Amino acid sequence: MATAPGARGELLSFDWLGACQRAVEGLREVLVENPTSRERVIETGERGEGGDQTLVIDALAEDAVFAELERLHAGGARFTAISEERGYVDFGSDEALVVIDPIDGSMNAKRGLTHHALSIAVADGPTMADVVFGYVYDLGPGEEWCATRGRGAMLNGVALATAPPERRKRDGRLELVAIESADPRWLAASSDALVRVTGRLRAIGSIAVSMCQVAATRVDGMATLWKCRAVDAAAAQLVVRESGGCVAFTAMEDPLGAPLDLEPRSPVVAARTERALAELATLPAA
Repeated sequence: MATAPGARGELLSFDWLGACQRAVEGLREVLVENPTSRERVIETGERGEGGDQTLVIDALAEDAVFAELERLHAGGARFTAISEERGYVDFGSDEALVVIDPIDGSMNAKRGLTHHALSIAVADGPTMADVVFGYVYDLGPGEEWCATRGRGAMLNGVALATAPPERRKRDGRLELVAIESADPRWLAASSDALVRVTGRLRAIGSIAVSMCQVAATRVDGMATLWKCRAVDAAAAQLVVRESGGCVAFTAMEDPLGAPLDLEPRSPVVAARTERALAELATLPAA
């Protein structure tokens, strides 16, 4: 159940942006101290609550985030953290949720590819619709995307109030679409539908970063070809919506009804217009 308006205001009264920015500095230190793929591929020997093998850099990055959550909790914030590695951590309340992916795009991070991001969402209820603050920091280009519900979205501190319109080819297809969960088998199964919808594809390797590109119309839409987890999408979907774009979790009856938990629940699509969103929603997903 979502919190009351007064409780929502109290939740947003805490310095979530500052906490996220400090966590980014901690994450940068982790990556500087582990600069090459030789260090970044080392695993802890444990499997995170999200189901993947935990890398040492994942665990260290999560430590940096939780140090900031501890600071907020000491200052009076009450919430439950949901993190890809640690799972559910009680900070005094189950009415507010903080959904964390310490490194979205960890494959990119460990291989030395550009796009990998810290993703943090704060919610006053159990679903995507209840996210009130979203933060994505792409450590490759050093871009900070953030949004507060009802207050718009920002890129590097500048409001995304006038995102360009989507671009289409002469035949009506979207010019450029980002694809995630790009397993070759899923791409093959979706190839005919992709040809109908778009002229070009980009696979960035991070759901959070790909969704944020929609917020600035760097791509005309994005889609996952498999079910995504809340930790991957919770923050970025608010950035897209607060920029004036559209988001749908296509396996859910309510497009924003995907729960904030650790299970892969639904593919997600994002676009600048409802027309493009509907077209992307026709893509088959595993």
